[in-house]
Amino acid sequence: MDTIYPSLVHIVGEGYASFRREELFTYSKDLGTSEPKWPDYVAAPKTAEQVAEILKLANREKVPVVPLGGGMSLAGLALPLKGGIALDLKRMDRIIEVNEKGRYAVVEAGVSHGKLTAYLHNQHPHLMHSEPGAPPAATIGGNLAIHGQGDLAHPYGFNTDMINGMEIVLPTGEICKFGSCAVGAGWFTLHPLPDVGLFLGWNGATGIITKVSLRLFPYKKFREMEIFVVEDENLIPEILYELTHLGLTEDLVAFSSAIPPFSDRLHHVSINVTGDSEAEIELKRRLIFEVKLAKYIESGVGGIAAVSQAIQRPQVSKSADWKKGGGFEYVGSIMPVSAYPECYRRGAEISTRHHIPYTILGRVIGCGHAMMFSWSYAFNRADEKTVRHAREALHETDNIVMDLGGVIWKPAVFGQELLLAKMDVNTLSLMKKIKLLLDPNNIMNPGNWEVD
Repeated sequence: MDTIYPSLVHIVGEGYASFRREELFTYSKDLGTSEPKWPDYVAAPKTAEQVAEILKLANREKVPVVPLGGGMSLAGLALPLKGGIALDLKRMDRIIEVNEKGRYAVVEAGVSHGKLTAYLHNQHPHLMHSEPGAPPAATIGGNLAIHGQGDLAHPYGFNTDMINGMEIVLPTGEICKFGSCAVGAGWFTLHPLPDVGLFLGWNGATGIITKVSLRLFPYKKFREMEIFVVEDENLIPEILYELTHLGLTEDLVAFSSAIPPFSDRLHHVSINVTGDSEAEIELKRRLIFEVKLAKYIESGVGGIAAVSQAIQRPQVSKSADWKKGGGFEYVGSIMPVSAYPECYRRGAEISTRHHIPYTILGRVIGCGHAMMFSWSYAFNRADEKTVRHAREALHETDNIVMDLGGVIWKPAVFGQELLLAKMDVNTLSLMKKIKLLLDPNNIMNPGNWEVD
């Protein structure tokens, strides 16, 4: 092991590798309820070639490697569960290209969502990308490695549906490109080349994303957020169906929370509309409320809670932390929109039992094809009892997702084990073959998606 640190220094430079305990401490914890897991080393490469050299070193020495983006992930997804090298990718933060007419950007994986948003706002104000409901420091590569989604999920889908090309460093150190960039034709499409989607959703267990081409979308001049409220959770699926059928909203979220008290047991539908003129906004507002939602208003079962000019794009994560001590973690799931009522009822019951104010949210994915549903559990980081309650609630909720026929989204190890136990036997066999082929020494983020 004594040869690893000088080798890392040789690859990345004196100031970008360490095995000092006070620096490793930063990489031993995440923002959720996971127990600390310490790396043995940390290295911060600047280029894909340096990443490749580190992976070759790790294979020779049989040392685990855990890629890390902005450190915003929860549930231990980027913790060094079995020690080894924490690979901090935040130095890889170049915005390489923005193609205005083709509406795509080529960036390094360590570029933060906040940096790309600011760059587009200043340099290309008519373009935007899909922002996750996470702090601005969250990185693009990290978001894609866990199948992240953002505020353009309706109607465009997951952020992993918005990729035109990728550069990947394989676990054995080879640098590969996928999409039109692989044949030197630019970074404008993944199609129609053979599908080799082996890297998204694997939490870095099959390779490290180093560059990506992301689709961009029109940024409208005017923005407005409407909040529609009903008391009956059973109405939410049909309301969302009506709104997605209309097809005029940019972001569509249903949520309920115990705090503030006046919102308890009410169900809010956040409707984001945009336009290039006030007349366009007014037309969309009229179609939403006078056509699609009129019957709920006239019957008295629903009402308009707020209509406001939106200054910022929605940040759904801001709604989750209610306890003194600044901690929260959530179970995410992908569910049919029709599951909202039961998800709400089961989640509120778990929160109540664990003395945690409930926060339950669902963001529409695509044209109502599914819903990203989350149950958030706040805790006080300085109070182990509240941390334990939150951890128990998370595990119970993972089981609820499986009971309701959903799929756990961004699962921690506990959730991964539930999913693997239910996995189709032939699919599981294929996953094992892929992992063995790409990572024969099992150095990549071991402990995550353990298919052996």
